[in-house]
Amino acid sequence: MKKIPLYLKIIIGLLLGIVWAIISSYLGWSSFTNTYIDPFGTIFINLLKLIAVPLVLFSIISGVAGIGDSSSLGRMGGKTLFAYLITTVLAVGIGLAIVNIIKPGALIDNETRIDNRISYELWAKKNKIEIIDGVSFINDPANKSRVDRIDSKTQSTDADIAAKMKDAEKMKNSGPLQPLVDLVPPNLFKALTDNGLMLQIIFFALFFGVSLLLIPAEKAAPVKKLVDGIMEIFLKMVDLVMQAAPFFVFALLAGVISKMAGNDLGKAMDIFKGLSWYTLTVFLGLVFMIFVVYPLIMKIFVKVVPYKGFFKAIGLAQTTAFSTSSSAATLPVTLECVEDNLGVDKKITSFVLPIGATVNMDGTCLYQAVAVVFLAQLHMIDLTFGQQLTIVVTATLASIGSAAVPSAGLVMLIIVLGSVGLNPAWIAIIFPVDRILDMCRTVVNVTGDATVSSVIAKGEGMIHYDPNKNPDDAFDPDKNN
Repeated sequence: MKKIPLYLKIIIGLLLGIVWAIISSYLGWSSFTNTYIDPFGTIFINLLKLIAVPLVLFSIISGVAGIGDSSSLGRMGGKTLFAYLITTVLAVGIGLAIVNIIKPGALIDNETRIDNRISYELWAKKNKIEIIDGVSFINDPANKSRVDRIDSKTQSTDADIAAKMKDAEKMKNSGPLQPLVDLVPPNLFKALTDNGLMLQIIFFALFFGVSLLLIPAEKAAPVKKLVDGIMEIFLKMVDLVMQAAPFFVFALLAGVISKMAGNDLGKAMDIFKGLSWYTLTVFLGLVFMIFVVYPLIMKIFVKVVPYKGFFKAIGLAQTTAFSTSSSAATLPVTLECVEDNLGVDKKITSFVLPIGATVNMDGTCLYQAVAVVFLAQLHMIDLTFGQQLTIVVTATLASIGSAAVPSAGLVMLIIVLGSVGLNPAWIAIIFPVDRILDMCRTVVNVTGDATVSSVIAKGEGMIHYDPNKNPDDAFDPDKNN
């Protein structure tokens, strides 16, 4: 097994986890899988998150202090945010183009769509919201029995969805400068205990790093040395954790699929069958971003990294992202892949990647665009060009507020749905397949982070790609010995 690359070992573990989940579901062993195998997957995510927060803190301080002057930092920061903004808008645009071409919502059974349309009109009437296209199904005498049947149904909301709607309402009601207020931590130690407050940690690290630049060199030197030493320790921890990653990924995927299927595999298949066109549309958009858009950006702006070399270099980060469905948890792996395998200077990776893991949500934005239009199509609603333009703006802005944790995109989706006058509770329709799609879109997010950091490094003359580099060397625990 030594000759097999680590990322392939992880893929094998991933596939074996899926096979085990299917077998355990068929044999009625789901309880065993959830009790004795799934916890190891949770341990894997917790280990990566444990490393991620302090690694972000010390890597940004080290990177900023190593830049040399504050003007270079400002220039790099501007380039980074602009690049992430462009890829985000591009992702939303691609999502809208694909969903309008395939029209997955229109491919659903027509009787189901009529029922959904009636429920939409009843919701709009109850909330005194004007129907988007002005067409009324509830006033048609031929639909009276349907209207009565649907109206009599009790509207129950899943507890998880209700919590997300509450979070979205809180965000929507906050002032325009609230994100700026939330950026500054009132208590650093509280921010360090919450992965959802990564932006606050980044702010403190930038503040600390800039201050380190501004004090006399002889006083800053021992602090820089200490920070660099601590960072190396956390990177070594990443190397050690990744040696057991294939087993952890097996446990993680076995648990995810087992929880979805339970002891009835047919139930899970029915869910995917009903949402197959939606799932396929999102998947096609994400695949297009990964295998066409990002390599094209690399070819145009970076040039030195070949197509196959790019995926070979970041393959481990992509498989880890798929397994954990968390950009934050994958960050320690992404840092090592981009720095060691793509040859991006530590000054760039330590600054660009932590910001990307927090604010760059290309996959999430693409998924939101597809989901909103799909749900509109499912309810026989034709969104105008202006409304779809609103989706682009709202999804782009919402991506900045998306925490780099699993399923945070659902909270932002509620806000995007509300921006075009659609029922936020519709997220319940796509919720059953969200976990799998979350894993796929996290791969896009991480690939986007690696792409942008390479582009910034090329512009700064800080990329030294070695085509003969063995990607596994980056995660060899004995490499520094």
